[in-house]
Amino acid sequence: MIKKNHIYHLTEFAVGLLFGMGLMLSGMTDPGKVIGFLDLFGAWDPSLALVMGGAILVGFFAFTIAKKRTTTFLGGVLRFPTNMDIDKKLVIGSLMFGAGWGLAGFCPGPAMVSMADGQPKALVFVLAMLVGMLGFELMDRFVHAPRKAKLNAA
Repeated sequence: MIKKNHIYHLTEFAVGLLFGMGLMLSGMTDPGKVIGFLDLFGAWDPSLALVMGGAILVGFFAFTIAKKRTTTFLGGVLRFPTNMDIDKKLVIGSLMFGAGWGLAGFCPGPAMVSMADGQPKALVFVLAMLVGMLGFELMDRFVHAPRKAKLNAA
């Protein structure tokens, strides 16, 4: 008998596989194609704009349907972010994401797919990304959290 959590895991795997295949098919895992798309004043390759447009279109309809629901299709709780603030951390993080994307030609999802496909540059990117994530967590835990605790205690 298949348990409910097994269905969740199978569904997650299937969606991830579909996403990864879509990234490969669209060219998002090719750093040269991504950098060509970002090179607006050079040899610009507009083909990824169609990929992004398709993603926005699918996302628009998916979120329109999802906003009318309280549970996922498999019965889980459906939660949407409530924080709509544009703060310093969001802006700095966005700039870092964009700089990394422009320099390496990878963003996290396609980098993971490319790494699994055996691209050495992707492995280096993912390792650097993980070191950056760990650095953020350590800084947040040992630098920012004690500061906030002192301010709240005062």
